[in-house]
Amino acid sequence: LVWTGVVVSAMVATRGLCGRDNARMASQRSLNQLLREIRACTVCAPFLPLGPRPVLQAGHGARILLASQAPGIKVHQSGIPFDDASGRRLRQWLGMSDAIFYDREKVAIVPMGFCSPGRAAQGSGDAPPRPECAPLWRKRVMAQLPNIELTVLIGQYALAWHLPEARRMGVTRAVQEWQRWWPHTLVLPHPSPRNNGWLKHNPWFEADLLPRVRERVSLLL
Repeated sequence: LVWTGVVVSAMVATRGLCGRDNARMASQRSLNQLLREIRACTVCAPFLPLGPRPVLQAGHGARILLASQAPGIKVHQSGIPFDDASGRRLRQWLGMSDAIFYDREKVAIVPMGFCSPGRAAQGSGDAPPRPECAPLWRKRVMAQLPNIELTVLIGQYALAWHLPEARRMGVTRAVQEWQRWWPHTLVLPHPSPRNNGWLKHNPWFEADLLPRVRERVSLLL
């Protein structure tokens, strides 16, 4: 009887594991289907100077979400998220190697706009993310990322969507008051070289905050 009980317990445990594995596989299939839909999207095509090319990264097991702005021209050309100077700086800020950064089961990269909006009409920067993108896709993507433990908001558009109560604060104040949302949410300035002036005038960011950020990231990887 004891042996029979052990066998039955083992069978129940095995079925439980199989059930969880099947659920994870089904969730991943659902996410993969959603990603295919997104990458085939042409809703904003008439407004995109470079044409549609949605760029994002997401895996069901990801524990870190990078909510960024929109791909720049170089990323549009390569199809690889943060494949530019901004990405190199961001990986340095987070203490991530390229291998970890581009592992979709560790890090999800979901910009507010999936396609490059092209250059801004005035100034040297990029245009804002297309307003059609986030309402169309964002909640559906977030629903497929159940394991996120740290959401990193990069720039004003991600801040406004994910922390609407803080949108009037602006990015600088939200970064300064990082402890309000820590450890589940973090606001960062955009890592673009165009923000070198901001970094120069806010030395506390790299000296005091980034060590805490790297420590938190390392615990989740």
